[in-house]
Amino acid sequence: MSAVNVTNITVLNNPSSFLSPLKFEITYDCVNALKEDLEWKLIYVGSAEDDTYDQLLESVFVGPVNVGGFRFVLQADPPDPAKIRAEDILGVTVLLLTCSYVGQEFVRIGYYVNNDYNDENLRQQPPQTVKIDMLQRNILTDKPRVTKFPINFHPENSETGEQAAAPPPDDNTAEADGYEE
Repeated sequence: MSAVNVTNITVLNNPSSFLSPLKFEITYDCVNALKEDLEWKLIYVGSAEDDTYDQLLESVFVGPVNVGGFRFVLQADPPDPAKIRAEDILGVTVLLLTCSYVGQEFVRIGYYVNNDYNDENLRQQPPQTVKIDMLQRNILTDKPRVTKFPINFHPENSETGEQAAAPPPDDNTAEADGYEE
């Protein structure tokens, strides 16, 4: 059982302009107090074929981590379009929201994102050069892909400080309003 369980994520400004900040309201429960902070990251996948185009949009440490329920808003700047290949700006990509404890990732939540023009004429006849200021970002929130990784939340309790080999990740698709195990 995980010491931290994500119970809900709400995308606050969706759909929105491609250039507007991303905002996620994250709710989670902590069943055991933890000595270190949680690290939350938001990653924009710039290309399905090449992870060098991925952009870390935000990384924040949240703590102290006491027993109870918590909620916060993670806000990030939009991806830098100059770091995305022109052929990958329009269409479907992925946003990854991850949470780690002491460098150990224990949950990854993936959302499909559709970037398209907000004008029907531009959708029907796209210009040669992508007009970033005319793009709309739509995060598909109804079926996030949730992957859980077993980690050692209390490494100070193990004799050697090392964790035994972990079982494979628990890869589940969860509904947008229920992330619990």
